[in-house]
Amino acid sequence: MSVLSGKKVLLGVTGGIAAYKTAGLVRLFIKSGAEVRVVMTPAAKEFITPLTLSTLSKNEVYSSFTNEEDENATWNNHVELGLWADFMLIAPATASTLSKMASGNSDNLLLATYLSAKCPVFFAPAMDLDMYQHTSTRNSFETLQSYGNIMIPAGTGELASGLKGEGRMAEPEEIIQFLESFFSEDLPLKGKKVLITAGPTYEAIDPVRFIGNHSSGKMGYEIAAVAAKNGAEVTLVSGPTHLDAPKGKIRMMRVTSTREMYEAVQEHFTESDVFIAAAAVADYKPKSVAAEKIKKKEASLSIELTKTEDILASMGAQKKHQKLIGFALETNNEEENAKKKLEKKNLDFIVLNSLRDEGAGFKGDTNKVSIIYPDRKIDFGLKSKKEVARDIVQEIIELLNA
Repeated sequence: MSVLSGKKVLLGVTGGIAAYKTAGLVRLFIKSGAEVRVVMTPAAKEFITPLTLSTLSKNEVYSSFTNEEDENATWNNHVELGLWADFMLIAPATASTLSKMASGNSDNLLLATYLSAKCPVFFAPAMDLDMYQHTSTRNSFETLQSYGNIMIPAGTGELASGLKGEGRMAEPEEIIQFLESFFSEDLPLKGKKVLITAGPTYEAIDPVRFIGNHSSGKMGYEIAAVAAKNGAEVTLVSGPTHLDAPKGKIRMMRVTSTREMYEAVQEHFTESDVFIAAAAVADYKPKSVAAEKIKKKEASLSIELTKTEDILASMGAQKKHQKLIGFALETNNEEENAKKKLEKKNLDFIVLNSLRDEGAGFKGDTNKVSIIYPDRKIDFGLKSKKEVARDIVQEIIELLNA
């Protein structure tokens, strides 16, 4: 999940050839989970249509104080727009608009909205080489930054005039990356590496059949998404699921068996700050795997089983600086069994849920958990797995800051 997810973005588009890039920019914002509203200068409509940006943003596009086609329409409130946004981005920002922003010249809706904005304001300059290097433009850059505005530097390349040099608006992907880095700086898990396992593991009986369980992987995937949104560098080791990879900066490793999951965890554990074992790992596997499909001949079939690798216990034995979080899904003596696992596997805390609680356990979109530390227990009510993930990650943040 991107750190931009859920953010309200006010995109200001001005009249430069680079305005065509805003279609791709809006799509990337939407893909990241942001909500986008667009304000255009009248000149911007000569380079990209409001219809295009309205369709992509799924919101009305504003370009004037009133709807000129409807004499009874209410005015477009620039103050309300400025207060609505979590941040404002002006891209492309032409020399003319930058000069007006610096001097407080409010002659269109976009500039009035800019002057009303209480949120961070970013601007991505776009103009020809000589304009970009002109002293008046440099003065605009300096003035705007002295106001607290954040400049997204232009790139170097071929310009509309045919010249080559500085002045190209940053590409949409570069702008998104710049914004994600900016908003990640103060996130509580910035710089932390979080390793998470999720889903079931399957242990082959023959080429067709396997031993497995009903885990959907939803809980682990939600935790991965929340951890990434809080700035963590996440590695998600997933058993077989039907889930799409979570959005955000998450490295996915897909495995099938417990052995494969164990090896993937071993590969990344040393460099991790936090290990969250949310996978429902198979405890046993067939001692031998049939090379061909076993035919149904006899009335009964015996399969000798042997223990699989205990991933969490192994990591607990290797633990140095890492924080370890385990899960316990129980059907009886829940708290007692969870506490034994907490101590035996050298965990920092364990997340307990019971199949006896309605709405908890596998496959569903809700869960009801308790978080058990060596010295205390925190009970939570029935919540969505997304909300449970937030609770768990918040406990991890507090654990790291203790």
